[in-house]
Amino acid sequence: MEYLMPFSLRRTLRVTGAIGLSVVTIATIAVGGALVTTSQAAATTPVDPGLVWPTPSAYNSAGPIVVAIALGATPTVASDFLAPYEVFASSPQFSVYAVAASASPAQLEGGPAVLPVHTFDQVESGEAPRPDVVVVPAVQEPTGTKESALRTFITDQSDRGARILGICSGALVLAETGILDGLHATSHWSRISALEESRPQVDWVRGKRYVQDGSVTTTAGVTSGIPGALKVMADLAGPAEAERVGQALNYPGWSLEGPADIPTQHFTVADAPVALNAILPWLRPTLGVGLSDGDSEIDIAGLFEVYNVSFAARAVAVSAGDTITTRHGLVLSTRALGTGPTIDRLIIPGTTPADEVDPAMIDWAAEHTVPIDTINRSAGENGFDAALRYIAHDTDQATAESAAKMIDYPTKHLALSPEGTSWRAPLLLLTSVLLAIAVGFLPAAIRLAIRRRRIGTSRLAESVESSS
Repeated sequence: MEYLMPFSLRRTLRVTGAIGLSVVTIATIAVGGALVTTSQAAATTPVDPGLVWPTPSAYNSAGPIVVAIALGATPTVASDFLAPYEVFASSPQFSVYAVAASASPAQLEGGPAVLPVHTFDQVESGEAPRPDVVVVPAVQEPTGTKESALRTFITDQSDRGARILGICSGALVLAETGILDGLHATSHWSRISALEESRPQVDWVRGKRYVQDGSVTTTAGVTSGIPGALKVMADLAGPAEAERVGQALNYPGWSLEGPADIPTQHFTVADAPVALNAILPWLRPTLGVGLSDGDSEIDIAGLFEVYNVSFAARAVAVSAGDTITTRHGLVLSTRALGTGPTIDRLIIPGTTPADEVDPAMIDWAAEHTVPIDTINRSAGENGFDAALRYIAHDTDQATAESAAKMIDYPTKHLALSPEGTSWRAPLLLLTSVLLAIAVGFLPAAIRLAIRRRRIGTSRLAESVESSS
């Protein structure tokens, strides 16, 4: 019983209990925040079943080299799909189309939905042109049964002689098919250790922008899909065409003959701002990425990717209508302005000057008192440059640098603003710690209150007894 316990032991148990309650509170806040972040990241763009879509078609349909860029039944990583699409669509030598198991709109993770041009069955039946190249982005459930049709399609096309280009964690899909067995391959730096355990049949390579082994090319994190696609372009359409497209896309430091070596990355203390954003999502702003017809696929990809990997804000695809058609013919489904979550700020990707923003967006923003920022990518930059500069100014330099590391994007050429200051996550962390301390010492406060009440009651009784 308590009164038989030494005082020092009671005190130790109480302090231990208080610390334990504080730790549990912090853990609960972190887990709850991570669940909120995951839920928002997995949120899809709703598609009106009655919507009349524009008819999609292959881009450069006369191009002699056919590229099929696959979409998953589960959400596909936006940049893994959009960036290689723009690379190949920028050359008249390539006919490029989006392909999926279903003709229904496919969700891009953290971005809009995209309407496939063809289905796997149409390719199989010959109704759609057979691809010379199949691009495989990362999908949300790479090894699950939901993506069995995707894996079968990849295997069938590989068996027929198609080149396979796996982007980032699209390597997980390829590994599950067995195509990579006995080959050298790479993937996102955060995935390779797990892949070495789950697929030891593959010789996994670190520190390379891309790895080519026979007819299979795999790339490192996210933006490495651009150099990887340019390498495949050089092999199939010649180095001069790849050089022309590569120079136009302005991937930093890229040259066809340049080394494929990149730094071997790992998580460090410098990534703490992003980790805090992930577990403390409250008060995070919602940004409407205002899309319009003719927008560059890489411009779109840049903004969604840096905010998705940094968790600094929730990015939502919006437009004046329900769909837009990108520069190279992709039909994307967006949220119409005024639908979906409340937007704190509207950001316009690309090179659109402020006075040339869609008038419908300007009118809506003025009516709802929503500020508009134009990214204004300058000459010699691409969409990832502009997005990283913007997020550094919007949050802080550390967040931008960590986001760049997550997408394997070089930043030595970028002057990332050191002036941005993000108070939200540090303030929430301080609030969470104070709350955890308060919860931890709540039992002691209750015991003290009870003890004081008992003492007060006892003194009152003594006073009444002495007065009588």
